[in-house]
Amino acid sequence: MKTATSAGLLLYRDRNGLEVLLAHPGGPYWRKKDEGSWTVPKGEVLAGEDLYKAAFREFVEETGFHPRGAVTPLGSVRQAGGKRVHVWAVEDDWNPETLVSNTFSMEWPPRSGRIQAFPEIDRAEWFDIATAHRKILKGQAELLNRLELLRQAE
Repeated sequence: MKTATSAGLLLYRDRNGLEVLLAHPGGPYWRKKDEGSWTVPKGEVLAGEDLYKAAFREFVEETGFHPRGAVTPLGSVRQAGGKRVHVWAVEDDWNPETLVSNTFSMEWPPRSGRIQAFPEIDRAEWFDIATAHRKILKGQAELLNRLELLRQAE
């Protein structure tokens, strides 16, 4: 059963300016989509689960990476479909070429009777903040603004 709440981690680093790690959703519906389709690695919060623990678990499941950097809460946003997304910023570095994502199964092509497995995320990339604003889902863009404000206050 799907929940209207998810949690995730937004990795960031400073390499001649702020960069963030975004994930591209896997599966056939997202294959040809780019700008406005990238996301913070996130996923479903299980009943009774601590939000940060869910965010960490989902990040690891979707990337194969265990972040160890400083953690800062960015609060939550509501996406267009109504889902509430709780996010923490984590300062860390990671090579997205080592991505190992969990998978999901669905009937594809539709009405074919064939069940196929697809990665939750098919790739992840580092983006400078201006590019990230173009790539990220509209409902998550506020998270980038919050991260920028926090970094300016440091």
